[in-house]
Amino acid sequence: MKNVRRIAFFFLSLAMAATAAAVAPDAAKTRAYIDRAWDTLTRSIDDCSALVDPKIAAHPVLYLPHGLAEPANVARAGKRCKVEVRTLPRRIERLGELDPLTLPAQGLLYLPHPYVVPGGAFNEMYGWDSYFIVLGLAADRRGALARDMVDNALFEVEHYGSVLNANRTYYLTRSQPPFLTAMMAEAMRAPGAFRDAAERRAWLARAYPLAVRNYAIWTRPEHQAGDTGLARYFDLGSGPVPEMLGAEYYRGVIAWLLAHPSEDPGYLVDGSEHPDAAEAARLKTASCDVAVSEVCAGAWADGHRLSADYYRGDRAMRESGFDTNFHFGPYGGSTHHYAGVGLNSLLYRYERDLHDFAERLGMKEDAARWAAAAAKRKAAMDKYLWRADLGMYRDYDFVARKSSGQPYITTFYPLWAGAASTEQAAAVEKHLPVFERMGGLTMDDRRSGAQWDAPFGWAPTNWLAIAGLDAYGFRDDAQRLARKFLGTVDRSLAADGTIREKYNMELGNAEVEITAGYTQNVIGFGWTNGVYLKLQQLLDAARRAPQRAAGG
Repeated sequence: MKNVRRIAFFFLSLAMAATAAAVAPDAAKTRAYIDRAWDTLTRSIDDCSALVDPKIAAHPVLYLPHGLAEPANVARAGKRCKVEVRTLPRRIERLGELDPLTLPAQGLLYLPHPYVVPGGAFNEMYGWDSYFIVLGLAADRRGALARDMVDNALFEVEHYGSVLNANRTYYLTRSQPPFLTAMMAEAMRAPGAFRDAAERRAWLARAYPLAVRNYAIWTRPEHQAGDTGLARYFDLGSGPVPEMLGAEYYRGVIAWLLAHPSEDPGYLVDGSEHPDAAEAARLKTASCDVAVSEVCAGAWADGHRLSADYYRGDRAMRESGFDTNFHFGPYGGSTHHYAGVGLNSLLYRYERDLHDFAERLGMKEDAARWAAAAAKRKAAMDKYLWRADLGMYRDYDFVARKSSGQPYITTFYPLWAGAASTEQAAAVEKHLPVFERMGGLTMDDRRSGAQWDAPFGWAPTNWLAIAGLDAYGFRDDAQRLARKFLGTVDRSLAADGTIREKYNMELGNAEVEITAGYTQNVIGFGWTNGVYLKLQQLLDAARRAPQRAAGG
């Protein structure tokens, strides 16, 4: 009997060991997944799957820029993929000049080169996602594709007015966090992106004025944070966003505000479900245009609608990329009231990059102008965003004229951008315990149920914080955090065979339960793949450093 038990235990142990081996985290398997994903996530106009928009139920339409002759591959794709090819009705010089609601149908905006999409429903080239994807492509020695993506971003500036949220017509009123110059710098370093230094310099000479043109959108009055000298996020459209399939999201916002009346900043307005003409005219100013937008018409619950100012904040939140969060008001509805640490850090880096590009091109006056712009922004950041009493950067509500009462992961962005002094960086580093968890860095220490708040963490924010800490000499912190986030991705892939857009930092896995806003945890995933490779690169460099030191 003992032998039978021993044999049974032996086979049970083997089975358990095999199961454990099957799900054991393995960096090599994660890397193999990423290698395959670059191909499965790459799109081009020749690819019929690129023309499909999973977010809206409509026949696919492809729009060419006004005045651009139809390329031969577009004509072929139109026939083969049964897609309608249209031309935009006017040339777009500046973001927001063409209202997408005036188009007969929403569709994909033409880009001339292949690009990598995030994954899932995000089947187009996204603004800030692309920077982290380019980082990964460069790290993976796919320089040609990295350059293609930057060239597409420059094409958007030239033909659609700016780097867009993504290349769909319904995004023609907003951009995303400004990483264009950082993308350019990365592409110029990427192996295989250019034949030689002469080609690289000629490319920069063509790209530089477009980067300057893209910068200009952030200095327009709409993007100014009052009289602070800083910038804010702001979508140039109005009312509910047109990419919504229905009004469920906005009805959820109303329901939450009604359930938490003490936390309503004034987003709710009275309104009937089926307003008559007089009330519809009032709501057009107070809320949104029920006659134009089906989503607006359906955004009603228990005698209430959402204010026009909420919709402005909702759109600004989407431009920020942090959709949805409660850091900038419930459901991010006050985003446009803030001079954000994140945005202004990115613009400081943008200005410094333009300075460096101008110097490379021998444009001394331009270089001096960009150096002055960066210095001016840093002074404004120190005045409005740096809290010496807290030892942190905080977002500034320029409408209420006060700092945010809550910490946010963007306090590390000035380190990535090089905008922090040595003393400021050291003070920020001391607050790592606010954000650091088992799986990496969480967005903040507040649980709201939204995906851009605790306990969730994302590849881009983890990378910017880790890279910033590393740049200021906090290498032990950077390496520890890199190992944590890599471990989270490895564990998640071992558990279900996928890489996700976000993770639970407290659990160190992809178990994500969201109660406010978007609830999916999308598979793919472009920026996670890119950041994973960069974190591996950071750790590899750290391992090589002692060897170099030992070798003299």
